[in-house]
Amino acid sequence: MPAHDVMQERKGKRVLRSLRVGLALGWLAAAAACIPQTNEASSTVRQAALALEQQGKDAEAESAWRNILQSHPNDPEPYAHLGLLEARQEHYKEAVALYRKALALGPKLPSVELNMGLALFKNGDLKQAIAVFEPLLKREPANSAQAQQLTVLIGMAHYGLAEYGAAVPYLKQAAVRDPNNLPLLLALAHSDLWSRQFKDVMNVYHQILTLNPDSAEADMLAGEALDEMKDNEGSTKMFRAAVKANPREPNAHFGLGYLLWTQKQYPEAAGEFRAELANDPDHVQAMVYLADSQMQMNQTAEVRPLLEKAERLDPSLPLVHLDLGILYTDAGDNQNALRELEQAEKLIPDDVNVHWRLGRLYRSMGNKAEAVAEFDKASKLNKAADEDLYKKIANGAAHGPHAPAPAQPPADAGPQP
Repeated sequence: MPAHDVMQERKGKRVLRSLRVGLALGWLAAAAACIPQTNEASSTVRQAALALEQQGKDAEAESAWRNILQSHPNDPEPYAHLGLLEARQEHYKEAVALYRKALALGPKLPSVELNMGLALFKNGDLKQAIAVFEPLLKREPANSAQAQQLTVLIGMAHYGLAEYGAAVPYLKQAAVRDPNNLPLLLALAHSDLWSRQFKDVMNVYHQILTLNPDSAEADMLAGEALDEMKDNEGSTKMFRAAVKANPREPNAHFGLGYLLWTQKQYPEAAGEFRAELANDPDHVQAMVYLADSQMQMNQTAEVRPLLEKAERLDPSLPLVHLDLGILYTDAGDNQNALRELEQAEKLIPDDVNVHWRLGRLYRSMGNKAEAVAEFDKASKLNKAADEDLYKKIANGAAHGPHAPAPAQPPADAGPQP
């Protein structure tokens, strides 16, 4: 469903942020304690620098470690501690450079490598972070706490890169070891959903319910999975449960409204979109689908301001331009209608409705050649859709209960966003 895109982006950022803050920062502090001691700097000077660092006197600690560097420029330990001090201030790029210098001067100690990987992770350099974490994970005993930390970090790095299929094995393994970690289970469920492993979503959903029976976000995940599996009744039920569990859960009203909109239940859908906008006045998708629902009910009085605001906030949404084009056409404003419909055509060139409406508009403007071209595009798209449907029906009949199984699984036949 097209609406999944905005829900995926918002939820993904929230889950990734919670895991970064709640998990990675704790590991950063734990790893920092393991920075190795060298024998180059005198014990007294080193202990003074460490004491300042442990007291949270970062500026004084930095000055102390830099003083040590002046007399011991080839000592890796000061660089490692300076990297830690930069990371504490969220100067992750600078921290990474200092950790690299420490590793170049001394042995490749896992504690420093882990700190560097965490700084890369926090800085959003997720591919580089994975490249650091994976060798560390291979060297860790399978059931160690460090292995669990690294497994989650690698999974969440793939998650942050939108590599959801790659994230699933790591998050699933981590969830087996930590079955009561709700943020981890939610990240796994999202990854299952967005890598189209819908049955696995339902398995994780039931696991989440044992921890939080009133999880609105879990109900939404299950609803999206059931929707993808064409279970309209089940998906609508799950989104209703999400709204009931937490009426202020981001996207809950929007998700339910969208499902109702696809079922042409426009009055109830409009109510859900209004509820989403009450929670989030700048929810662009809710604006657009509320406007479209009102148009479907011929209630156009408030539609144009909604669409114009949505267009200002996000001009990349095709439905905004299509509906504005329809409104301008009905008002006889052909130039603005043409501008909006042509923009819609650029965004969704394979949409039959856009070409058909452009053809009608061109014809009303006396542009016969352009009208014929648009009607021809619409006709070809309709014919291609009919042929595709025929092939799917024929393929289903050919591989019925008494037919041999195909050599390879058929391509996904579900609707594309």
